[in-house]
Amino acid sequence: MNMTHQKSFTEKELMNDLLASEKQVTSAYNTGITESSCSNLRQHLTKCLTDSQEIQYQIFNSMSQRGWYPTKEAQSQDVQSAKTKYNQMKNELQ
Repeated sequence: MNMTHQKSFTEKELMNDLLASEKQVTSAYNTGITESSCSNLRQHLTKCLTDSQEIQYQIFNSMSQRGWYPTKEAQSQDVQSAKTKYNQMKNELQ
């Protein structure tokens, strides 16, 4: 078997894969928490979720610093609009 044509992944590709994996893991932990009726399991999954979110944030920051995950500054008007929207939703649920 000829192994000379193996494709190696770039650091950016690997970090993109790590970030996508962490997003899936946090989603799975969140689903587990909301579906569990066992207090001990919920506490354990919540700790796992928090840990996974921290890892996701570290990966995001590392990619952002390298310019691999560009973000844009939000306009203050957009921030205020989002705050108003979610406060209205919160008030409607109370």
